[in-house]
Amino acid sequence: MSGTAVSGKGPRKPRVSLFVTCLVDLMRPSVGFAAVKLLEDAGCVVDVPVQTCCGQPAFNSGDRGTARDLAEQVITAFRGYDYVVAPSGSCAGTIKVHYPEIFADDPNWLPKANELAARTYELTSFLVDVMGVASVDARYDGAVTYHDSCSGLRELKVKAQPRKLLATVDGLTLVEMTDSDVCCGFGGTFAVKYSDISGAIVDAKVKNIDATHAPTLLAGDLGCLMNMAGKLSRDGRPVAVRHVAEVLAGMTDEPPIGETKED
Repeated sequence: MSGTAVSGKGPRKPRVSLFVTCLVDLMRPSVGFAAVKLLEDAGCVVDVPVQTCCGQPAFNSGDRGTARDLAEQVITAFRGYDYVVAPSGSCAGTIKVHYPEIFADDPNWLPKANELAARTYELTSFLVDVMGVASVDARYDGAVTYHDSCSGLRELKVKAQPRKLLATVDGLTLVEMTDSDVCCGFGGTFAVKYSDISGAIVDAKVKNIDATHAPTLLAGDLGCLMNMAGKLSRDGRPVAVRHVAEVLAGMTDEPPIGETKED
Protein backbone atom coordinates (compact mmCIF):
# COMPACT_ATOMS: atom_id res chain seq x y z
CA MET A 1 0.00 0.00 0.00
CA SER A 2 1.21 3.50 -0.75
CA GLY A 3 0.76 6.74 1.13
CA THR A 4 0.53 8.63 -2.18
CA ALA A 5 -2.36 6.72 -3.69
CA VAL A 6 -4.50 8.93 -5.91
CA SER A 7 -8.23 9.14 -5.35
CA GLY A 8 -10.89 11.23 -7.00
CA LYS A 9 -10.13 14.02 -4.54
CA GLY A 10 -6.37 14.02 -5.02
CA PRO A 11 -3.50 12.36 -3.20
CA ARG A 12 -4.56 10.54 -0.08
CA LYS A 13 -2.64 11.09 3.13
CA PRO A 14 -0.97 7.92 4.44
CA ARG A 15 -2.84 6.29 7.33
CA VAL A 16 -0.27 5.50 9.97
CA SER A 17 -0.87 3.50 13.12
CA LEU A 18 1.48 4.34 15.97
CA PHE A 19 2.87 1.41 17.91
CA VAL A 20 3.41 3.29 21.15
CA THR A 21 5.53 0.61 22.94
CA CYS A 22 5.14 -0.47 26.55
CA LEU A 23 7.94 1.70 27.95
CA VAL A 24 6.69 4.85 26.22
CA ASP A 25 3.15 4.22 27.42
CA LEU A 26 4.17 3.54 31.02
CA MET A 27 7.30 5.64 31.51
CA ARG A 28 7.55 8.44 28.91
CA PRO A 29 4.27 9.32 27.15
CA SER A 30 5.85 12.52 25.84
CA VAL A 31 7.74 10.38 23.32
CA GLY A 32 4.45 9.13 21.91
CA PHE A 33 3.07 12.65 21.60
CA ALA A 34 6.29 13.77 19.90
CA ALA A 35 6.02 10.88 17.45
CA VAL A 36 2.44 11.85 16.59
CA LYS A 37 3.50 15.45 15.95
CA LEU A 38 6.35 14.40 13.67
CA LEU A 39 4.11 12.05 11.71
CA GLU A 40 1.36 14.63 11.33
CA ASP A 41 3.87 17.30 10.31
CA ALA A 42 5.07 14.87 7.63
CA GLY A 43 1.56 14.69 6.21
CA CYS A 44 0.24 11.49 7.78
CA VAL A 45 -3.09 10.73 9.39
CA VAL A 46 -2.21 9.07 12.69
CA ASP A 47 -4.22 6.59 14.71
CA VAL A 48 -3.31 4.77 17.92
CA PRO A 49 -5.12 1.42 18.00
CA VAL A 50 -5.75 -0.44 21.25
CA GLN A 51 -2.57 -2.45 21.62
CA THR A 52 -0.41 -4.56 23.86
CA CYS A 53 3.25 -5.60 24.09
CA CYS A 54 4.95 -6.67 20.86
CA GLY A 55 6.17 -9.81 22.63
CA GLN A 56 9.87 -9.03 22.51
CA PRO A 57 10.66 -9.85 26.18
CA ALA A 58 8.96 -13.23 25.86
CA PHE A 59 10.61 -13.93 22.50
CA ASN A 60 14.09 -13.07 23.76
CA SER A 61 13.55 -15.21 26.86
CA GLY A 62 12.57 -18.25 24.82
CA ASP A 63 8.86 -18.14 25.68
CA ARG A 64 7.66 -18.60 22.13
CA GLY A 65 4.10 -19.42 23.19
CA THR A 66 3.54 -16.07 24.88
CA ALA A 67 5.41 -14.26 22.11
CA ARG A 68 3.13 -15.87 19.55
CA ASP A 69 -0.04 -14.96 21.47
CA LEU A 70 1.05 -11.33 21.69
CA ALA A 71 2.11 -11.25 18.05
CA GLU A 72 -1.32 -12.47 16.98
CA GLN A 73 -2.93 -9.63 18.94
CA VAL A 74 -0.63 -7.06 17.31
CA ILE A 75 -1.21 -8.41 13.81
CA THR A 76 -4.96 -8.22 14.36
CA ALA A 77 -4.92 -4.74 15.94
CA PHE A 78 -2.84 -3.18 13.17
CA ARG A 79 -4.71 -4.51 10.14
CA GLY A 80 -5.84 -2.06 7.49
CA TYR A 81 -3.30 0.74 7.96
CA ASP A 82 -0.83 1.87 5.33
CA TYR A 83 2.05 1.82 7.79
CA VAL A 84 2.90 0.90 11.36
CA VAL A 85 5.49 3.16 12.99
CA ALA A 86 7.21 2.75 16.35
CA PRO A 87 9.51 5.19 18.20
CA SER A 88 11.69 2.17 18.98
CA GLY A 89 14.07 0.14 16.89
CA SER A 90 13.68 -2.87 19.16
CA CYS A 91 9.88 -3.08 18.94
CA ALA A 92 9.85 -2.31 15.22
CA GLY A 93 12.59 -4.88 14.75
CA THR A 94 10.58 -7.50 16.61
CA ILE A 95 7.60 -6.98 14.31
CA LYS A 96 9.60 -6.62 11.09
CA VAL A 97 12.26 -9.29 11.63
CA HIS A 98 11.05 -11.74 14.25
CA TYR A 99 7.30 -12.06 13.61
CA PRO A 100 8.00 -13.94 10.36
CA GLU A 101 10.29 -16.24 12.37
CA ILE A 102 7.62 -16.87 14.99
CA PHE A 103 5.10 -17.95 12.34
CA ALA A 104 7.56 -19.60 9.95
CA ASP A 105 5.79 -22.99 10.20
CA ASP A 106 2.23 -21.65 10.19
CA PRO A 107 0.78 -21.24 6.67
CA ASN A 108 -2.21 -19.37 8.08
CA TRP A 109 -0.40 -16.70 10.10
CA LEU A 110 2.87 -16.36 8.16
CA PRO A 111 1.36 -14.31 5.29
CA LYS A 112 -0.22 -11.99 7.86
CA ALA A 113 3.10 -11.63 9.69
CA ASN A 114 4.97 -10.92 6.46
CA GLU A 115 2.36 -8.36 5.39
CA LEU A 116 2.64 -6.50 8.68
CA ALA A 117 6.44 -6.69 8.62
CA ALA A 118 6.53 -5.12 5.17
CA ARG A 119 4.76 -1.95 6.36
CA THR A 120 6.40 -1.56 9.78
CA TYR A 121 9.11 1.05 10.38
CA GLU A 122 11.12 2.73 13.10
CA LEU A 123 10.12 6.40 13.42
CA THR A 124 13.16 8.23 11.99
CA SER A 125 13.55 5.65 9.23
CA PHE A 126 9.93 6.12 8.24
CA LEU A 127 10.21 9.90 8.20
CA VAL A 128 13.35 9.93 6.06
CA ASP A 129 13.12 6.78 3.92
CA VAL A 130 9.36 6.63 3.30
CA MET A 131 8.01 10.16 3.71
CA GLY A 132 11.13 11.89 2.39
CA VAL A 133 11.33 14.34 5.29
CA ALA A 134 14.46 16.44 4.79
CA SER A 135 14.18 18.78 7.76
CA VAL A 136 12.25 19.47 10.94
CA ASP A 137 10.96 22.68 12.45
CA ALA A 138 12.61 22.54 15.86
CA ARG A 139 15.22 24.24 18.01
CA TYR A 140 17.51 22.78 20.67
CA ASP A 141 20.38 24.88 21.92
CA GLY A 142 23.61 23.07 22.67
CA ALA A 143 25.63 19.98 21.90
CA VAL A 144 24.21 16.48 21.91
CA THR A 145 25.69 13.03 21.43
CA TYR A 146 23.82 10.08 19.97
CA HIS A 147 23.72 6.38 20.90
CA ASP A 148 22.82 3.88 18.18
CA SER A 149 20.56 1.26 19.72
CA CYS A 150 21.43 -2.31 18.77
CA SER A 151 18.14 -3.46 17.28
CA GLY A 152 17.53 -0.34 15.25
CA LEU A 153 21.08 -0.33 13.92
CA ARG A 154 21.57 -4.02 13.20
CA GLU A 155 18.08 -5.20 12.34
CA LEU A 156 16.69 -2.09 10.64
CA LYS A 157 19.82 -0.21 9.47
CA VAL A 158 18.86 2.94 11.37
CA LYS A 159 21.93 5.14 11.64
CA ALA A 160 22.01 7.98 9.10
CA GLN A 161 18.31 8.86 9.40
CA PRO A 162 18.26 10.37 12.92
CA ARG A 163 21.49 12.22 12.20
CA LYS A 164 20.08 13.66 8.98
CA LEU A 165 17.11 15.09 10.86
CA LEU A 166 19.16 16.29 13.85
CA ALA A 167 21.39 18.24 11.46
CA THR A 168 18.37 20.45 10.66
CA VAL A 169 17.51 21.32 14.27
CA ASP A 170 18.36 24.97 14.90
CA GLY A 171 21.01 25.50 17.58
CA LEU A 172 21.95 21.83 17.85
CA THR A 173 25.47 20.48 17.40
CA LEU A 174 26.04 16.73 17.20
CA VAL A 175 29.22 15.47 18.84
CA GLU A 176 29.84 11.82 18.00
CA MET A 177 30.99 9.59 20.84
CA THR A 178 33.50 6.77 20.54
CA ASP A 179 31.74 3.46 19.85
CA SER A 180 28.32 5.03 19.42
CA ASP A 181 27.24 1.76 17.80
CA VAL A 182 28.26 -0.44 20.74
CA CYS A 183 25.60 -1.85 23.11
CA CYS A 184 24.70 0.13 26.23
CA GLY A 185 24.20 -3.08 28.25
CA PHE A 186 20.41 -2.97 28.48
CA GLY A 187 19.24 -5.72 26.15
CA GLY A 188 15.88 -6.05 27.88
CA THR A 189 15.94 -9.11 30.11
CA PHE A 190 19.71 -9.37 29.57
CA ALA A 191 20.24 -6.55 32.07
CA VAL A 192 18.33 -8.58 34.67
CA LYS A 193 19.83 -12.01 33.95
CA TYR A 194 23.41 -10.82 33.56
CA SER A 195 23.52 -7.70 35.69
CA ASP A 196 27.30 -7.76 36.25
CA ILE A 197 28.04 -7.92 32.53
CA SER A 198 25.37 -5.31 31.82
CA GLY A 199 26.89 -3.02 34.43
CA ALA A 200 30.35 -3.28 32.89
CA ILE A 201 28.99 -2.50 29.43
CA VAL A 202 27.03 0.57 30.53
CA ASP A 203 30.03 1.78 32.54
CA ALA A 204 32.12 1.85 29.35
CA LYS A 205 29.27 3.53 27.50
CA VAL A 206 28.87 6.41 29.96
CA LYS A 207 32.62 7.03 29.92
CA ASN A 208 32.38 7.53 26.16
CA ILE A 209 29.37 9.80 26.64
CA ASP A 210 31.24 11.83 29.25
CA ALA A 211 34.28 12.18 26.97
CA THR A 212 32.21 14.12 24.41
CA HIS A 213 31.42 16.83 26.99
CA ALA A 214 27.98 17.05 25.37
CA PRO A 215 25.37 18.05 27.97
CA THR A 216 22.64 15.98 26.26
CA LEU A 217 22.41 12.31 25.26
CA LEU A 218 19.90 11.18 22.62
CA ALA A 219 18.82 7.78 21.32
CA GLY A 220 15.82 6.18 19.67
CA ASP A 221 14.99 3.45 22.19
CA LEU A 222 13.61 4.25 25.62
CA GLY A 223 15.00 1.09 27.24
CA CYS A 224 18.54 2.09 26.29
CA LEU A 225 17.93 5.65 27.40
CA MET A 226 16.61 4.61 30.82
CA ASN A 227 19.57 2.29 31.31
CA MET A 228 22.12 4.97 30.44
CA ALA A 229 20.25 7.68 32.36
CA GLY A 230 20.30 5.50 35.47
CA LYS A 231 24.04 4.94 35.27
CA LEU A 232 24.76 8.60 34.53
CA SER A 233 22.67 9.61 37.54
CA ARG A 234 24.33 7.10 39.86
CA ASP A 235 27.74 8.37 38.77
CA GLY A 236 26.72 11.98 39.32
CA ARG A 237 27.26 12.91 35.68
CA PRO A 238 25.04 15.90 34.77
CA VAL A 239 23.90 14.76 31.33
CA ALA A 240 20.33 15.35 30.16
CA VAL A 241 18.91 12.22 28.53
CA ARG A 242 16.13 12.44 25.95
CA HIS A 243 14.48 10.43 23.20
CA VAL A 244 15.42 11.79 19.79
CA ALA A 245 11.74 12.25 18.88
CA GLU A 246 11.30 14.84 21.64
CA VAL A 247 14.10 16.98 20.24
CA LEU A 248 13.06 16.56 16.60
CA ALA A 249 9.49 17.56 17.48
CA GLY A 250 10.61 20.53 19.55
CA MET A 251 8.82 19.06 22.56
CA THR A 252 11.34 19.30 25.38
CA ASP A 253 9.25 20.88 28.12
CA GLU A 254 9.24 17.64 30.10
CA PRO A 255 12.28 17.10 32.36
CA PRO A 256 14.98 14.81 30.95
CA ILE A 257 14.61 11.09 31.58
CA GLY A 258 15.21 10.25 35.24
CA GLU A 259 14.71 13.82 36.42
CA THR A 260 11.76 15.64 37.93
CA LYS A 261 10.60 19.24 37.67
CA GLU A 262 12.13 19.86 41.08
CA ASP A 263 15.61 18.57 40.09
